[in-house]
Amino acid sequence: MNTSGKTALITGAAGGIGREFSRIHAERGGDIVAVDLNAEGLEALKDELEVNYNIEVYTIVKNLTELTAPKEIYDELKDQGIEVNYLINNAGFGGVGNFHERTWEQDLAMIQVDVVALTGLTKFFMPDFIKRNEGKVLNVSSTVSLIPGPGQAVYFASKAFVTSLTRSIYGELHDSNVTITALLPGPTQTGFGAHSGMEKTSIYNKTASPADVAKDGYEAMLEGELEIISGVSGMQKLEFKLVPFVPKKKLIEKIRKGQETN
Repeated sequence: MNTSGKTALITGAAGGIGREFSRIHAERGGDIVAVDLNAEGLEALKDELEVNYNIEVYTIVKNLTELTAPKEIYDELKDQGIEVNYLINNAGFGGVGNFHERTWEQDLAMIQVDVVALTGLTKFFMPDFIKRNEGKVLNVSSTVSLIPGPGQAVYFASKAFVTSLTRSIYGELHDSNVTITALLPGPTQTGFGAHSGMEKTSIYNKTASPADVAKDGYEAMLEGELEIISGVSGMQKLEFKLVPFVPKKKLIEKIRKGQETN
């Protein structure tokens, strides 16, 4: 599919998988709206992509933990006359710790970014996509959305929300050219593991390349696929398919042990 002339809004664009999404889209000739809290990272990304690919990058420094952020982003782009064709909801973060030990502020911020901001941006841009009968949404979820997560209860639950929301909206778009896709990466080699504390757990021993994960997700979005699992082995993909058949208590105990820090 020719993405030249298409504008992609990418959250969490300054690093990790988001930066790789930006590079992929720019390489194919598309302009970018890059959203991140890291102002310096956004400027570095803008300089890199505009010089190397002769495209335009519009940057928005925004804290997605703020309730008003999705509407502010939408309104700013309307005021600037920037039409978004692809919405890539990539921003997110996690955190290790038992539910009763983590603070409300920590988990509320996680829910705000991983759930509320993603839902809000999709809510605001989707009607425009429907009206034009053109547009694509890519929601970055996780393979953890398919399993329970003792030791990271809110993070696993937030990603389960993302996967479920994407599947449901996909069903609502059955008679439209608009598509929505969920990307379910396994552990990926980004700053996410260090910031969340996940890199200290045994399940984070093997990580995938963010460039490979981003490419899988981007291609799946272009094809209008419902969802794609990336960054895990064929055996692990099979294990995820078998999850519904594993006794729940046994599954929970296995994951709990895998979450123990090294």
